[in-house]
Amino acid sequence: MNEERYILFDQYLQGEMTVEERNSFENQLSEDHELASEFETFKEVQSHLKNKFEHEDEREAFKANLTAISDKHFNTSKPKVVLMRPWYYAAAASIIILFGLFFFDYNNPSFDDYNNPETASFVERGDSDAALKEAQTAFNDGKYTTAIPLFEAILKENNTPEIQYFYGVSLLEESKYTKAETVFNGLISGTSVYKEKAKWNLALSKLKQKKYAACKEVLQTISQDYENYDDVEHLLDELD
Repeated sequence: MNEERYILFDQYLQGEMTVEERNSFENQLSEDHELASEFETFKEVQSHLKNKFEHEDEREAFKANLTAISDKHFNTSKPKVVLMRPWYYAAAASIIILFGLFFFDYNNPSFDDYNNPETASFVERGDSDAALKEAQTAFNDGKYTTAIPLFEAILKENNTPEIQYFYGVSLLEESKYTKAETVFNGLISGTSVYKEKAKWNLALSKLKQKKYAACKEVLQTISQDYENYDDVEHLLDELD
């Protein structure tokens, strides 16, 4: 992240944008998954800072330390025209300061550590359903952008939990979080054999977005009868 993005994020959170600017920013978030991920990280940092530096003396001590570090590593001759709020002061600091202090826990688990999509096998050799075959092949080959519209077409005629599940996983792989979580929540509210798998993938969606608290909450709802419950326990341990 850079300082300009910090300021943009801050303006959005504080409601300081015009309607047009806000709509433009939200469109960017929906289209740029890297930007959306950075925005989520920024919000977590703000929340952490706000909670940690509630008192004025704590905030002033933090600001003094941050300024000293910033002056050491960067050219500060260029004047700043934007004044940050007390607990948003770190927004003007460099990436070195942000990642060099306490904001980021490098021990947090990553989505890639747990992302192991199962093989789709809803059609057998000799089946005549060409659309299902094509979707299955695309999914198993990791071509999720190809699989998604195929699943969407199939679901109009064959809206089974199995197809919904693999459609949701495809969406998650392409970081289409809102759609993916809608699919998973629909399965969770049902009684199919994909209920617990949907919970696991919903947790993975939160993990991929670095929403660790939300990820943990979902994990705690997964039944111990889930076939891969060892992964659930392992991830919970890493999140603690």
